[in-house]
Amino acid sequence: MAWTHDHLGMFYNRYPDQDGKSDGTETTSNLNQKLYYHLLKADQSQDVLCAAFPDNPKWTCGVEVSDCGRYLIATPTEGCDPVNRLFYCDLEALSDGITGLLPFVKVVDNFDAEYEYITNEGTVFTFKTNLKSPRYKLINIDLTSPQMENWTTLIEEDEKDVLDWAACVHGNRLVLCYMHHVKNVLYLHDLNTGERMKTFPLDVGTVVGYSGKKKDTEIFYQFSSFLTPGVIYRCDLTKNTLEPLVFREITVQGFNSSKFQTEQVFYESKDGTKIPMFLVHRKDMKLDSSNPVFLYGYGGFNISITPYFSVSRLIFMQHFGGILAVPNIRGGGEYGETWHKAGMLSKKQNVFDDFHAAAEYLMKSNYTAASKITINGGSNGGLLVGACCNQRPDLFGCVVAQVGVMDMLRFHKFTIGHAWTTDFGCAEKKEEFDYLIKYSPLHNIRVPEGDTQFPSTLLLTGDHDDRVVPLHSLKYIAQLQHVVGNIPKQKSPLLIRVDTKSGHGAGKPTAKVIEEYADIYSFIAMTTGLDWQD
Repeated sequence: MAWTHDHLGMFYNRYPDQDGKSDGTETTSNLNQKLYYHLLKADQSQDVLCAAFPDNPKWTCGVEVSDCGRYLIATPTEGCDPVNRLFYCDLEALSDGITGLLPFVKVVDNFDAEYEYITNEGTVFTFKTNLKSPRYKLINIDLTSPQMENWTTLIEEDEKDVLDWAACVHGNRLVLCYMHHVKNVLYLHDLNTGERMKTFPLDVGTVVGYSGKKKDTEIFYQFSSFLTPGVIYRCDLTKNTLEPLVFREITVQGFNSSKFQTEQVFYESKDGTKIPMFLVHRKDMKLDSSNPVFLYGYGGFNISITPYFSVSRLIFMQHFGGILAVPNIRGGGEYGETWHKAGMLSKKQNVFDDFHAAAEYLMKSNYTAASKITINGGSNGGLLVGACCNQRPDLFGCVVAQVGVMDMLRFHKFTIGHAWTTDFGCAEKKEEFDYLIKYSPLHNIRVPEGDTQFPSTLLLTGDHDDRVVPLHSLKYIAQLQHVVGNIPKQKSPLLIRVDTKSGHGAGKPTAKVIEEYADIYSFIAMTTGLDWQD
């Protein structure tokens, strides 16, 4: 959604009305997204169709109004890969206003790289891109001569760190946030020269919020970490000495962060790749292999899992004496697009191997034992823990899979699942079917060898989840019960929790969140033998 600068209307995307129900329980594929303009106070039926892509029904199109208000930048994408086309429209050139399909000018008409609008000075536009730069850089494109040979680099790709985001403030200043070994660092640069002017002080953690536009003379940014609920800093950019000051600080009653510590370790995966992992625990923890572990992972879609504060995980550490372990496995964006590509399509098994190796490291280093390890993930992370417990049931004591993608042969047929084929592949192509069938959680449930049981398992889904439709979890638990549930050695519970009137997770009411996590940690405590500690 993007507002015009006259505040009279906005651009937004929508899918066509579909036959049948559309209450969140439908499974029909989401296709033929279109761009509309809505004039305030007008009926939606009068909205103007501005762009459509009938020859490319799987395309989606993000738009943004430029800082000057004159241009509309459109970035069509297909799937979830960090690549897009780049179009623009000069709104001031529309003599009759916005009355129909917009005359977009195509600057980039392929899916070779990602282009994210940062700001512009007249016709000179600054974009963040991964074009031949897997850790991202900033480039300038002049719309008067937009051919690629005329593009210039404003800030080069860093040798090690990943450019996470950038924003323009105070007219000609750029705030750049990088990721250094999964920890954010924040800089101030000059828009005209690209020169670095200031390094803002940050502890080990993540910038989870930012406010500051080109017209503003100050910025606000919020810092959070595994042990810091949140600190908002304000920095006045008109001062000679740029000194961020604490504006607001969040505190949690009954939590003393000085009793805990965060450490980052690096361990070897199956192929020798070094994988970073955060470990958070009490300072008085003993390395006697008896500590319960909450091992969380995601590993996909170029998404980086950076340090953030979680009250529920804090309870696990403070009252169950547990260790929070977060390995930054391949498939994410922690080290740029190269890291992402090392865990997608035919290389997805790397993601599972990285996660297995994390559990093995924790046991070899005497943090814990297999029976004390709970693994957790949601959505693509639900796929992760589903595949991992199938492949190595001996490594884990408990599995909590939230809204997981479990059927890798048919996921693309439901709602927005077709967009995930850029990361997973598609079973309708033989070469991709051949690797999908090898790890698809639904299709690889086996009775564990010897005396090993299948880990205690809790699946969670919502009956109105229109992203990862609940059939994934329902089919998986049915197959799990069929294959494993009735064998004599299987004593550990295999359960599913179906929440009603809820979806994929975003926007869930606080009361429902509390109920869900009370059930999750009760299940973990019961199945792994944890005792509450005041």
